[in-house]
Amino acid sequence: MTFPLYLEAYKNGTLREIITSFESHLKQCQLCPRECKVNRYHSTGICGQGSTAKISAAVLHYGEEPPLVGEGGAGAVFFSGCSMKCVYCQNFGFSQMNRGREIDVRELGKLFLKIQEQGGETLDLVTPTPHLPHILKALEYAIEKGFKLPIVYNTSGYEKLETIKSLEGIVDIYLADIRYTSDDMGKKYSGVPDYWTVTRKSIKEMYRQVGAFKKNERFQRGLIIRHLVLPEKISGTEEMLDFLAFELSLSVPISLMSQYKPVYKASEYSELARRITPDEYNYALTLLEDYGFDGWMQHFEKKEEFRVKPLLEES
Repeated sequence: MTFPLYLEAYKNGTLREIITSFESHLKQCQLCPRECKVNRYHSTGICGQGSTAKISAAVLHYGEEPPLVGEGGAGAVFFSGCSMKCVYCQNFGFSQMNRGREIDVRELGKLFLKIQEQGGETLDLVTPTPHLPHILKALEYAIEKGFKLPIVYNTSGYEKLETIKSLEGIVDIYLADIRYTSDDMGKKYSGVPDYWTVTRKSIKEMYRQVGAFKKNERFQRGLIIRHLVLPEKISGTEEMLDFLAFELSLSVPISLMSQYKPVYKASEYSELARRITPDEYNYALTLLEDYGFDGWMQHFEKKEEFRVKPLLEES
């Protein structure tokens, strides 16, 4: 099998077909589960995006999961906007307030090439779904000039099933959150009515496409699950592990995150207005170990140093 996957899709014309399909959404957008159906040439939907890609930052990121970072760092491109409205969003400046700058397809393609030239190990696309028409056109441009880094689809997990199906043969690595295992929690804290109903379907499709994450000398490919531990068991850790164990596989690695902070609008909710305790994180970690999952944990009391190397010119 070709690595990265999209090189074969480029050669056989599938990538061009997918680009054409995704471009149709600019006139009536249904890329995400919200299905706004807006004409993005004239207005914006819930995600706040129009007819041009918009990014807030591009960096070589050394704080992502270790195999994605390697020696050179993950080439993280942070896209503006989001279809979810998480009240505690750690990236609220660009995801909720839509900060960033517009970037045309050729410039975005050149940025992908710069990440490769600077030694990046992966192309880490953060919240990419609203920008898919532009991302894939930029990818096509970059491939023609020798681009060959594996794509990391860095997502909240709340994805339209048909959109994820369309990405088969393009994405090597899905880095997907499971925020909650309850639609009620998703509605209360993220403003979407069907988070778990939608997310469990999209994650099963990701797993069907690429399996559990694996890395060797020839390639890295597969699904990694991120799970942010929230106060008061809001994130539904045990139910999440049940789902993965019985509907996917114990071989799916889990990145168990402890960095929750009550930012943005979290202070308006008493149950979210504090950091998690060591006991809450250790409870989640014990569950993970009891089920038999592998993955990565974060040091709870020791501050993590996440180094980044900016790649965008100051405007």
